[in-house]
Amino acid sequence: MSPRPIESADLWWRNAVYYCLDIQVFQDSDGDGDGDIQGLISRIRYLTELGVTCLWLMPFFPTADRDDGYDITDFFAVDPRLGTLGDLVELVRVARANGMRVIVDFVMNHTSAEHPWFKASRASKDSPHRDWYVWRDAPPPNPDPPVFPGLEDSTWTKDERTGQYYLHHFRSHQPDLNVEHPPVQEQIERNLGLWLELGVSGFRVDAVPFLFSGADQQAAGPTGSAYDGDDHLRAIERFVSHRNGEAALLGEVNLPHEQQLRWFQAEGRAEGLQVQFDFVSMQQLFLSLARGDAHPLAAALRERPELPPTAQWANFVRNHDELTLDKLAPEELEEVFAAFAPEEGMRLFGRGIRRRLPTMLGDPRAVRLVYTLMFSLPGVPVLFYGEEIGMGEALEVEGRYAVRSPMQWEADASGGFSTAPPRRWPRPMPGGEWGPDRVNVADQRRDPASLWRHIQRLTTMYHDAPELAWSALEIIGVRQKAVLAHVCRADDWAMLALHNLGDGRESVRLEVRAESGSVTLIDRFDDSSMTIDGTLELDLDAYGWRWLQVSPPDATIRRV
Repeated sequence: MSPRPIESADLWWRNAVYYCLDIQVFQDSDGDGDGDIQGLISRIRYLTELGVTCLWLMPFFPTADRDDGYDITDFFAVDPRLGTLGDLVELVRVARANGMRVIVDFVMNHTSAEHPWFKASRASKDSPHRDWYVWRDAPPPNPDPPVFPGLEDSTWTKDERTGQYYLHHFRSHQPDLNVEHPPVQEQIERNLGLWLELGVSGFRVDAVPFLFSGADQQAAGPTGSAYDGDDHLRAIERFVSHRNGEAALLGEVNLPHEQQLRWFQAEGRAEGLQVQFDFVSMQQLFLSLARGDAHPLAAALRERPELPPTAQWANFVRNHDELTLDKLAPEELEEVFAAFAPEEGMRLFGRGIRRRLPTMLGDPRAVRLVYTLMFSLPGVPVLFYGEEIGMGEALEVEGRYAVRSPMQWEADASGGFSTAPPRRWPRPMPGGEWGPDRVNVADQRRDPASLWRHIQRLTTMYHDAPELAWSALEIIGVRQKAVLAHVCRADDWAMLALHNLGDGRESVRLEVRAESGSVTLIDRFDDSSMTIDGTLELDLDAYGWRWLQVSPPDATIRRV
């Protein structure tokens, strides 16, 4: 099958505002203590008002409930606690009517050990489902380390019934599917086809390098030939795009920038991931914040590859998982830990932080600065539910669940989440200064100076300048170490952005010139303008910023 023409694709995914949420903790509509699809439907207008244009749903499938829904027992159904397939169809319809697409988590790198497929597979070495998972008489030499060190000692566990070992990159109760096995590949396509038929606009693909690694890291498998993960991913994208021409794949690929390129779509090859998270820049951002020094982030953004129109970067501050810092050098990791997770209980797996941004940074000015910076970069912004109001975490809750507390809608003990008693909720809300009486949607929507209003303004400005998402990024080296200066350029459009990552006032001087004469700079936050022909001097407050639209857009901007 020949690749489809790139120019025929609908590229909505290149300038959407993404919002990730877990249905179970978002809004309970029937008072049973669990959030549900009908509850989410009741909040769609809220998300529209915030400026969200793509809703990313974390797993909502039936589950053994040992990993917040990522240990799935049926890929073709909705967890009955959350609703029905009919409810999901209604959600997709209501979202689309409000200008919002829906993408869902695709997690077929593993199943729950309670999944009927695995139960059949482990029943006997002769089971027809045996090769649906990866079995070996002994673990291979030098196996991959477990993704969750401390929770698992190995990626291989012995099954006493047959005496063989099965592969699990994550938890032992989440055995890896053998994705190189043709019957598994058929199930993958059937699963994708179901949700596309029900109206979703794409998928967030979980743990891409693990999903497409194949048995024993691309060793020859049961089919007798080497498995090519790149080809399999492209085949999946072809399948998805032919079922729904607008559908997109957002990939979780936590690798260095250059290694991420292999998984992207590319010029002349329209198969692969359309969007990938920029883990490297996110991690360098936190190192810059810890130091009050923009250089680490600037270096990461300078080396971030420019992408063709068939691909896009996803910018984010934190996701639903731990704030992973695994790409930092050991001494850098310790700096970030010391600044933002000084207590051992705030850390996870020796590489991550289980806190939300406001509790880590402390200063509300710094919180606003970080989101402003995120929205100023080429790419698509991704928000995790509750970020728009500055929710905190519940550290008394184990592991990664600390940041997955119920959404705080109202200023009462229930936070407006559920009428059920808290003992029936999936997990508790934060207390103290981060409790719903202090941090909630209702209060912030009424306050023109709130974080919610600031995020809403950022989404509006992002939508008002679609060129930003498509622009090329130019980092400008300035003398002030705390200041990140960059220019975004697209056809007939340019914006100069300055962000002060430090807690002191800074004064920045730049040379701004155009062949045609003077340069006009329009402040995108207050519409004030200035005319420059030579030197631009700007003062930035602690954690301050400026976004200046540049006319003519080909003006030269450099450090004095």
